[in-house]
Amino acid sequence: MAGYDDDLRFAHVLADSADDITTRRFRALDLRVEAKPDLTPVTDADRAAEESLRNVLRRARPRDAVLGEEFGRAGASPRCWVIDPIDATKNFVRGIPVWATLIGLMDGNEVTVGVVSAPALGRRWWAAASGGAWGTEFGGPPRRLAVSRVGRLADASFSYSSLSGWPDDAKVVSVANAVWRSRAYGDFWSYMLVAEGAVDVASEPELSLWDMAALAPIVTGAGGRFSSLDGADGVLGGNAVASNGLLHEEFLAALR
Repeated sequence: MAGYDDDLRFAHVLADSADDITTRRFRALDLRVEAKPDLTPVTDADRAAEESLRNVLRRARPRDAVLGEEFGRAGASPRCWVIDPIDATKNFVRGIPVWATLIGLMDGNEVTVGVVSAPALGRRWWAAASGGAWGTEFGGPPRRLAVSRVGRLADASFSYSSLSGWPDDAKVVSVANAVWRSRAYGDFWSYMLVAEGAVDVASEPELSLWDMAALAPIVTGAGGRFSSLDGADGVLGGNAVASNGLLHEEFLAALR
């Protein structure tokens, strides 16, 4: 983790700032919800949280670039903070507590820091390059995360967000039927459960960089693997497979 300690501490400060805004707006009676051009929802809390984080970054890390879901990219530095102010906005809008702020730091094409903060669940997960992955619950002591040791897809727990969007719906349904258990925990939650060893593989067919950047170092820091559906490791493929590593190739082959 040497070299990224300060960045990780700073990412926690950013997460604290976002939590303060998002928790105050969660289940607010005057929450404002709009539809973006792609017809996905955005709330005043999404925009306020991202604006706040950008302001903090502008003051504290003026040389770093920022990429956020709501306001795009600013800056050309290879060091880029990647922010999803509220992942699982549809849950947030409906009063479901499974949502989180995702904060990642990329250095070139590599994600070096990731923080996932889910204040309505009382949970936070984080990792930095070569420093392992950690999580805390309701402000308790941090515990080190480790993926499962399940070695066969037939014995695995598989999580996803929905069955829509897959190039071959029938294929993913057949995979879901072939595993020991499948559940649509969805969004960031699927990947954090992989990092904790509670789920063995998670996948989604369509994702943006801000959906993945914070997740990948936590999964890999816990001993897992994070790749695209074509097997390229990292977060640049537009989709994701996260696993305990042992199941990765078997899962990819089953989808093919």
